[in-house]
Amino acid sequence: MAVIIKGGTVVTADNETRADVYVEGDTIKAIGPDLDAPAGARVIDAGGCYVMPGGIDPHTHMELPFMGTTASEDFFTGTSAAAAGGTTMIIDFAIPNPGQRLIEAYDQWRSWAEKAACDYSFHVAVTWWDETVHADMATLANERGVNSFKHFMAYKGAIMCDDEVLVNSFSRAAELGALCTVHAENGELVWQLQKRIYEKGITGPEGHPLSRPPEVEGEAANRAIRIAEVLGVPLYLVHTSCEDALEAVTRARLEGQRVFAEVLAQHLVIDDSVYRHEDWNYAAHYVMSPPFRPKHHQEALWRGLQAGMLHTTATDHCCFCTPQKQMGKDDFRKIPNGTGGVEDRMAVLWHHGVNSGKLTPSEFVAVTSTNCARIFNLYPKKGAVAVGADADLVVWDPKATRRISVETHHQNIDFNIFEGMEVQGVPAFTLSRGRVVWADGQLHTERGTGRYVNRPCFAPYWAAQHKRNAAAEPTPVKR
Repeated sequence: MAVIIKGGTVVTADNETRADVYVEGDTIKAIGPDLDAPAGARVIDAGGCYVMPGGIDPHTHMELPFMGTTASEDFFTGTSAAAAGGTTMIIDFAIPNPGQRLIEAYDQWRSWAEKAACDYSFHVAVTWWDETVHADMATLANERGVNSFKHFMAYKGAIMCDDEVLVNSFSRAAELGALCTVHAENGELVWQLQKRIYEKGITGPEGHPLSRPPEVEGEAANRAIRIAEVLGVPLYLVHTSCEDALEAVTRARLEGQRVFAEVLAQHLVIDDSVYRHEDWNYAAHYVMSPPFRPKHHQEALWRGLQAGMLHTTATDHCCFCTPQKQMGKDDFRKIPNGTGGVEDRMAVLWHHGVNSGKLTPSEFVAVTSTNCARIFNLYPKKGAVAVGADADLVVWDPKATRRISVETHHQNIDFNIFEGMEVQGVPAFTLSRGRVVWADGQLHTERGTGRYVNRPCFAPYWAAQHKRNAAAEPTPVKR
């Protein structure tokens, strides 16, 4: 069905212009003033609204098996909630168990994601190393459209990468022209601090941030950055939560290193006081890693976003309901790590970013979709309002308001970490490849209509960079 969006202001990462947008099938066919509506086309009145690329959340965990349970959000409910919030694509994570083939894990996640209502792609985690991992990385990169590999520097005894795995995997990624992503926390230090804090009698959620101070993240971020520098591979830091890690990113970028960093909407607006709430269940729902930080870190993160040192915004959407969180009732180390947010990211960022003057509408588009599309090689099919691009669009009403609440959200979790927040600026319509999936407060998603999106590697540039680094290696001295 054809759709024409009339009377809105088209906002891209580069500019704003009054224009209509005509969609035919799953593609944007025309953009311009006063376009004629073809017979039979659905007309959407965007007067007073912005027309922007649908959001891309580069960090979600739907149906994740983790810490003895499984995340409550599946790929259909999760992508539907995303659409309600103006997000039209997610990049999730296929995470093999240590010893499991990467291809096997990838195939498992692909089967789970067949029910998705919006488009999706995958990062694939490297959790161990041998020659099969080396081979599988090539298969994923060359045949399965995977151009990013995830490395957990935390979670000792489970999926943590030591330096040997990091070096092997980073080197292989450099050969393939792929991007390395890292969860930067010093896993050994976290494990030791958790043990000490628990033995002191601190067993509740307040022990979680005490065991993962900012220095733990800063050290790991700097270590990953320096390893990537030596090996000549681009690096992407997920959920940058503190000034310590941001400083490492800033220094590396000012030195000319290709480093990208992501910040969660949650870390921009929530501080560590939540862990001291008198209600255990309330506090436990905020247990995620890295944890929420003291307020001054939020100020630094906003500055990093404004200055272009933080490039994307995500949610690390990983939902666990109250009974699941209560698995750690007597031991904070056993509380499943994760919060929701895929539905609320765009509105929270608009309200606290654009409405406050911290971000322009174009900067909002950049950090919610376009930068992600460029970094992960989705652009210009995604992250753009342009002829020929996928018709992933959001008609954004900057005047409309919403009170965020578990009572009205579409996420499959019995808690909302933004509960009670009043936001101004919400999606009026969301289009996923030309299908209207959200309109006037109602979902219209359909199970299985999302598609897997291939992301080619960056071999033409990164392979050349890797060759230059190799050419610069010293030769043996003849004696």
